[in-house]
Amino acid sequence: MSTPNTPDSNNSDSLYAKREKIYPRQVHGIFAQLRMLGVISLMGFFYGTPWLQWDGRQAVLFDLPGRQFHILGITFWPQDFFYLAVLLILAALALFFFTALAGRLWCGFACPQTVWTEVFLWIERKVEGGRPQQIKLDKTDLKHKWLKKTTKHTIWLVLSLFTGITFVGFFTPIHELWVNFFTFSLGPWENFWVYFYAFATYGNAGWMREQVCIYMCPYARFQSAMIDADTFIIAYDEKRGDPRGSRKKNEDHREKGLGDCIDCSICVQVCPTGIDIRDGLQYECIGCAACIDACDDVMKKMDYPSGLIRYTTQNALEGKLIHLLRPRTIIYASILMITTIMLIASISTRIPLEVDIIRDRNALYRETDEGLIENVYILKVINMDNIKHTYDMRISGIKDIKVGDNISTITVNSGEISSLPLRLQVDPANLTKRSSKVFFTLSAQDAPEIRLEQDGRFLGPRTR
Repeated sequence: MSTPNTPDSNNSDSLYAKREKIYPRQVHGIFAQLRMLGVISLMGFFYGTPWLQWDGRQAVLFDLPGRQFHILGITFWPQDFFYLAVLLILAALALFFFTALAGRLWCGFACPQTVWTEVFLWIERKVEGGRPQQIKLDKTDLKHKWLKKTTKHTIWLVLSLFTGITFVGFFTPIHELWVNFFTFSLGPWENFWVYFYAFATYGNAGWMREQVCIYMCPYARFQSAMIDADTFIIAYDEKRGDPRGSRKKNEDHREKGLGDCIDCSICVQVCPTGIDIRDGLQYECIGCAACIDACDDVMKKMDYPSGLIRYTTQNALEGKLIHLLRPRTIIYASILMITTIMLIASISTRIPLEVDIIRDRNALYRETDEGLIENVYILKVINMDNIKHTYDMRISGIKDIKVGDNISTITVNSGEISSLPLRLQVDPANLTKRSSKVFFTLSAQDAPEIRLEQDGRFLGPRTR
């Protein structure tokens, strides 16, 4: 089987033949700059976010033991799991929308596999040189290449370990984590995840690379169900480019019956998955647009118009009209916008307080010495704010309802759950039916906007 970086690659054998290393050629152009901007931004976000501070604590920290999830000035609790579910739905909707609109934008510019592979490739080129130098180096004896190989893998391992520590730093305070790491004081689970994530980074970005995209990622398999003839994809203009053939610059290739493609295979050499885009849309294509930059550069040198390989649609290639607004994009965009607005509105109006009312089920009710009907409850108050609060409590719903022991306030520390036994007493004359609804209203004394009302049931004797 020939190497995947040559035009005569036989993709049908790829599942059965031994993998041959791909040496992507470095490319320059507008899409390469956009991809590098994405890499720098996403890497900066990943490595920098755990070090940000907010009100004296880590700005983004998912404290699993404490069951608290700090995101800037907001603290989420397990009771807020609903927001995570909505966020995952939004991510899926965004993926559907952008795929329907412009193919695999996520894979080519934002996927962690792409981002870290780009960084590892950059390190590889700095240590071993460009594509020709790498191919030549791999063919030499070990004694002539061990220094460069050792240097490259050492840098890869250090970066992978730093990545693993940073990943765990989202779940353990990063300053504490670094001290414990260098003093060999990490806990068993922290050790496991640091080295597991480091190993995954080193293996995926350093060794497996395109194999992850081709064989492991399910997105490559079901993307065809998400695109149509009006989806922007990276495509080769066969009508303009074929027949292919070499020629000299400024030679009238049309007289020779040739198209604009000079069959240089540069578009194949720059492809990180080793495919030939001239064979049509393939599931291995991650949409990185490296072939567009490479082909445009060749066209410029030949004084041909650019765009032989470009972002276009199947309808455009066939000379048909392009429909950007179509049912699937409109539906995806509408649901995405509505869900986003609802999520933002829900979070902005979120009350950091939760109240559970548990009625004593051992007795439906009891009659006091004063002839009052009494129900017993356990009031569980969860303070989901970052500071301690004292709450005023008011009971309503039944005329002249009384609270035993005259309890009117409850104080709860940040992140704590306070259980308060309550005895509610009502004159039987005020009960119009056996089961009446009562309302428990709590409001923070120092923050009136934190106010929550929950309802419960008050049971009494049968009424005639």
